Amino acid sequence: MTRHSDHRTRGPCVESSVTPQMVADIEETLSHVSDIRAARIVVSPEGVILEIHVLALPTKTAKQLARDIESTIMAVYGIAIDHKVISIAQLGQESLPESDGHSIPRARIVSIQAEVSGVQVSVTVVLEVEGEPYSGQAIGSNSRTERKRLVALATLHALEQYTHALVAFALEDVQVVELGGEKVAVSCVTIITSLGEQSFSGSALVRQNEKDSIVRATLDAINRRMGFLTTS
Repeated sequence: MTRHSDHRTRGPCVESSVTPQMVADIEETLSHVSDIRAARIVVSPEGVILEIHVLALPTKTAKQLARDIESTIMAVYGIAIDHKVISIAQLGQESLPESDGHSIPRARIVSIQAEVSGVQVSVTVVLEVEGEPYSGQAIGSNSRTERKRLVALATLHALEQYTHALVAFALEDVQVVELGGEKVAVSCVTIITSLGEQSFSGSALVRQNEKDSIVRATLDAINRRMGFLTTS
């Protein structure tokens, strides 16, 4: 297990306070972030978050994980977290799931198109999974906020084509936030199967444009589950 002490410096992270129930909710949300296995939060008597401790797989750097944590808490709860209160302990390589000889399917972006008609906009996202194209479309009002949701929804609809409707996706929220001078797209998705439902979040730095980053953030929430989406 590797401990990263560069995130352990204490300091106030937010001006607003959180309730015990919010602490439990945030811990639960973080435990569903890609590569994070457990999360515990320490608060002051006034309810200010003092420390965030997470246990994670060694598949991302501590800096990337810290950004994911900041992005998720900001997007879901509207709370700005100081990275200095985040403490990350990463498991060793032996903790990674063993490969059975089959690579995990990954979705790749083929194209993203938006067509405006009056006050309506139609967004089409084409993904490639295992060499096959899958297209998803979402239509709604042509507002700034709705366009973000439509891009994420079209992405999920394309993935539903891949799963042949064995799995359904619900978009909980999608935001583009600013962290450390960078714009970050964050997407929160619930996967619904015959066994129940589970929520995950993903993030992606805005490099080309917001649409591309929203698709990548949505895929980041889903990609690691692609191997069993069609066998649920």
